[in-house]
Amino acid sequence: MTADTATGPSATGPSATGPSGAGFGAFVAAASAAGRLVVQPRMGFGDPGHMRTGLARTRAATAHTVGTLTVDSYTRVGALAAARAAVADGARLNGYPIAAHSPDTTRAVLSGLRGPDFPVQVRHGSARPEAIVRALTAAGLDATEGGPVSYCLPYGRTPLRESVSAWVRACELLAERSAATPHLESFGGCLLGQLCPPGLLVAMSVLECLFFVQHGLRSVSLSYAQQTDAAQDEEALRALHRLAAEFLPAGVEHHVVLYTYMGVYPRTESGALRLLEASARLAVRSGAGRLIVKTAAEAHRIPTVDENVRALETAAAAAALAGAPAPDTAPEDGEIYQEARTLVETVLGLHPDLARALPTAFARGLLDVPFCLHPDNAGRSLGFIDPAGRLRWARTGAMPLRPDTGADADPYTSAGLLTALRHVADRYDRDSGDGPDGYDRDSADGRDGRDGPDRYDRDPADHPDGSGRPAATPLSV
Repeated sequence: MTADTATGPSATGPSATGPSGAGFGAFVAAASAAGRLVVQPRMGFGDPGHMRTGLARTRAATAHTVGTLTVDSYTRVGALAAARAAVADGARLNGYPIAAHSPDTTRAVLSGLRGPDFPVQVRHGSARPEAIVRALTAAGLDATEGGPVSYCLPYGRTPLRESVSAWVRACELLAERSAATPHLESFGGCLLGQLCPPGLLVAMSVLECLFFVQHGLRSVSLSYAQQTDAAQDEEALRALHRLAAEFLPAGVEHHVVLYTYMGVYPRTESGALRLLEASARLAVRSGAGRLIVKTAAEAHRIPTVDENVRALETAAAAAALAGAPAPDTAPEDGEIYQEARTLVETVLGLHPDLARALPTAFARGLLDVPFCLHPDNAGRSLGFIDPAGRLRWARTGAMPLRPDTGADADPYTSAGLLTALRHVADRYDRDSGDGPDGYDRDSADGRDGRDGPDRYDRDPADHPDGSGRPAATPLSV
């Protein structure tokens, strides 16, 4: 489970802080101290034997890994009777139904695999996760992820206040029932996965981790999903590090986790692998402690165990070649840092209890996720990709942020929205392969070193139409 070459964060860019000890967060902290990037799959299978095989292969991969149990859709939405019926019928599920299997079954899946040198996290996507938390703690697990906003607004129509109440109970259950130090990761750095300017993603990850701490957790991770521009992503990740240090209480163990691109994914194998490699280099450069990977099958279907292992090893190899983290040269008052800090302070100013402040912030439009159709989201904000490939605000609604003065505030046409959604996938699929990737060519300004502008720096509207609309990517958590 450990690569021979040490890579990732070092003393020049620490990615995990807090007290040492047993548990998921302590494992990432130790890896970071040793200069290793932890890589993790999104993996879940309904059959316990298949799930155990996936974990065993993840542990044996040539990479510094942690394991994942991703739950099925029935369990995610609380349809536990349907999950139990599917298990009884031997039906294929799109994840591991942890609340339908007995604790003994799950312990047997983990036996001899999970341990201090191979933690396992449960990923789920649920706005009401109490049953999942009860099931995972009953099986001896102590790490999961999500959040009261990030697993509510993008995933369904559960009222936000109900999700917040459910997450209060889930946090308290996790804190009370775990033998080791429980760990909770915010999904706030993803939201809908694309076309959301980074300031809001960074702020939401900080706010959800503060929410977790208010309800008993002392080990958390702050997420950020790779977006459209390498330099902007690196700035966002550094802002996330800084804000975590400023807002999380002393003694709370924390690290930053990067998600390989969560939007419409490249359909070609070479494009998908280049995008994965770019995310690994970004993780190292920005001092992230952990990277959650995507596979070359992402645009087509749920990946196999072999495809997951290949993704882990590809990311680890790219990280090994990336060298040490880059020094932080971002200005103290950078745009992303200032936007995120403004949003965090605005929400905290509504009420010290985030269980009350978060619903109020959305009710007033002070937080507003672009393109989110949830009834509790104001829907007045709008993000767009500028000609340089960076995400900007065309509209900010009631949020205390300024829109881009040069932005066209007209709504997207359907064709324009599809072009924006395909921006990253098309760029990688059309890459001629004469550079290491189509994302940043490993340069700070997003150009490939040739004379003249890189062809990926143009307005996305200038890209020709592809050979067909990409299929929707599977649900990822």
